Parts: sequence; C-alpha cells; structure tokens
Amino acid sequence: MIKTKSIALSAIAASLAGFLFGFDTIVISGADQPIQELWQMSDLFHGTFIMSMALWGTVIGALFGGIPCDKYGRRKTLFWIGILYFVSAVGSGLAPNPYIFSIARFIGGLGVGASSVAAPIYISEITPANNRGKLVALYQFNIVFGILIAYLSNYWIGASFGENAWRWMLGVEGIPAAIYCFFVLGIPESPRWLAIKQNNESLAKKILQQLNPKENIEKLMREIKSSVSSDPEASKFFSGRFKFPIMLAFLLAFFNQLSGINFVLYYAPRIFEQAGIAATEVLGASVPIGIVNLIFTLLGMYLIDRAGRKLLMYVGSFGYIASLLGVAWAFSTGAEGVIVVAFVTAFVASHAIGQGAVIWVFISEIFPNAVRDYGMSLGSSTHWIFAALITLLTPTVLSTFSGAQIFSFFAFMMFLQLLFVWKLMPETKNITLEEMEVKLGISREVLEEVVDKEEL
Repeated sequence: MIKTKSIALSAIAASLAGFLFGFDTIVISGADQPIQELWQMSDLFHGTFIMSMALWGTVIGALFGGIPCDKYGRRKTLFWIGILYFVSAVGSGLAPNPYIFSIARFIGGLGVGASSVAAPIYISEITPANNRGKLVALYQFNIVFGILIAYLSNYWIGASFGENAWRWMLGVEGIPAAIYCFFVLGIPESPRWLAIKQNNESLAKKILQQLNPKENIEKLMREIKSSVSSDPEASKFFSGRFKFPIMLAFLLAFFNQLSGINFVLYYAPRIFEQAGIAATEVLGASVPIGIVNLIFTLLGMYLIDRAGRKLLMYVGSFGYIASLLGVAWAFSTGAEGVIVVAFVTAFVASHAIGQGAVIWVFISEIFPNAVRDYGMSLGSSTHWIFAALITLLTPTVLSTFSGAQIFSFFAFMMFLQLLFVWKLMPETKNITLEEMEVKLGISREVLEEVVDKEEL
C-alpha cells in the first residue's frame, strides 16, 4: 500500500535516520567523562569499549548494510534501523556496567552504519537529477540537526539532572527513534529496487508516476532497465569494472575522517578544556559548533545543485586548511580559550559546506543501479573504519601529542584532499543515475540502448 505520494515527504521521512545518526553519534560526548569517572576506567579501556564501541558497530552496519537493502528493500531496512536506535537508547540509559553499556552502544552503531547506506540510496533513487543533491543532502542536514539537538540536550540535562544526567542524555534518544519508525512506515519502496531487484515493473511505474507526475515514466523505466547490463561482469562489484568509482568513494570517505571531524565532534569538551576553558563551561562552548554546523549545512544544501559538488569540495578544503592551521597556531602560541573555539567553529563550518554536504550525495550517485548497494556500503564502511580508529586512539593521542601537532597533521591531510578534488573528482550535478556510469566510463550501453529504442 502506497501511503506517501510526495518526493519531499518521502525524502524527509527517510532522512530522519540522519537525525538519529547525528544525535546518537554526539550524545556520548556529554557522557564521556562522567562515565569514565563512575566506572574508573583507563584511557585505553575507555576509548576502546565506551567511546569507540558504537563506531565498531557502525563499521559492521556499514559493511553489511547493503545486504538487507538489496534483499529486503530500502524501506524495510530503514524501519529496522529505527528499532536498533530505540533498543540502543534504552539499553545505554539503563546500563548497570560498562559491558552492558558497550553492547547497547554497539547496537546503536549498527543502526548508524546501516542508515548511512540505506537512507542516501533510497533518497537518490526516488528523486530527479535536478533536485537529487539537495534532497539527499537532507540526510546530512538531519545529521547536523541531530548533533545540535544532542549538544543542547546534553547541556540542559547536564545542568538539571545531577549525577545520573548521563543516563537521561543517552536514554532520551528513544523518543525520536520511535517517531522515526512510525513515519518510515508510510513511505513507498524505491521504484528502482522494485524494477531491478524484484522485476516488479508495474508497481515501480505506479510509484514513479505518483512521485514524478511530470516525468516521462516510460522513458525513465527504459533507462532504468537498460542500466542493468547483460554482461555478467557488470554485476560483480570487484570485477575491475567499477575500479574508478570504488577509488572515488574510498578516497572521499578516507579524507572525510582524516580531516579530524569526528575527533572534534566527539571530544570537543576535552579539546576545549586543554585550551583553558573551565570544565563547567565546556558543554556550553560546544553549542556554537552545533549551530554553525546547521547553518552551513543549509547553505551547502542550497548550493549543491547550483554550484555543484566539486566547487563545494574546493571551498571546504581551503576552509579546512586555514582553520586547522589556525587551531594549531593557537595551541602553539598559547592564544587559546575563545580563539580555539573560534577556529574550531570555522573548521566545522568548512566541513558542513564541503565534505558534510557532498559525501553521502556523491557516493550514492557514482555507482550503477546493479551495484549501488555495495558501492554505498564500501564508501560508508571506509568512512566508519577510519572514524572508529580515530575515536579509539583519541584519548591516547590527546595525552601524547600537543594540540598544535594534532591539528597540523589534519591540515596536511586536507592539503592532500585538495589535490584529490583537483585531479580526480568529477562533477555529478544534473546527471541522471543511469547516465552517470557513462560519464564515469563504466559503460556505454545505457545511452546506446535507450537511444536505439527511442528511434524505434
């Protein structure tokens, strides 16, 4: 039964998985130090089993998230992602010891990883080329909105609930998780999945007609069907045929994390304490990060289909380099406190308008219909493997290296990202998913077959 007939409403409902992603990812920052003090854990144990356990779940969710998407569909996968978030929130808030806590966080991580595969795929497959960037970027908007709400929630709960405040910080996520599950039940299945994976062209056409009433549905269906080549190598992800989009997805996800974004978002309170901000003020100092992140994500959403993905990556890369070098300079000269907060906030703005706006859109676009599930899993799992490694090592890194050394390293990595954007990254705006593989040199069959049939 098709309940939602609007592309926008369907995209918004699916993108709410991003809100839970952002909230779940950042809410732990408010519980970081109280939990370590409560259970008296070493830095290594704390980094491994408390702070990074969700990220290891995220890696697993991202690696295997393409399988349920491929077998059971995008809609069912999105619903069960919401269930994972709900179970994690309740389990984390009630956890009696660090081991139960770690298991609950791991379950939430599975939801985060799977959502970073399923939601961008779903939104990209229901939207037309001219609006695809901003609608897929709704997922990123909801991530940063979730981050902002998590910062505000942590600040308010931390000031109001005493020594067990961290339990409320984590448990309150169960409310939006339940709401998300309700909304996602009303969205239609991806018509591309129905046509290609289920061979159900009649339902696919019905959904396309309802979601895209102004489109030439017959022509679009021919493009979708012809995008699946009869060549058996075209369905083998690691056949070598897709080496260019695989390289693009890997490098984009790699540089996303080597910017230091999760390092900053997860450990903002500790970084600010090192910069000389009073312990009682660090949660409040984190709030501007969430606000700036939201504003510049909105700007990125506005520009992504107008200026294109590549220009936003240029802007973000230059902003990364300048702001990271600014943080390194502040730590090395002792010009800390408010200066560090300002440069870190500029860094987050650069991320929001560049990598943050582009990553999920770009990776969801560059793989053909036949292997999009697995391509998205590869890009997402690369992102989360490096996120987990960075988060696991951060407590040790913070106690071993100076702030100047850490942020100088991230600045150097963003110089390498700038070279990647310049030399390798193609522009993908205003190109249909079926035409994309032709542009990337994967196949010429799509357009040739469609043109032949149009001439008939």
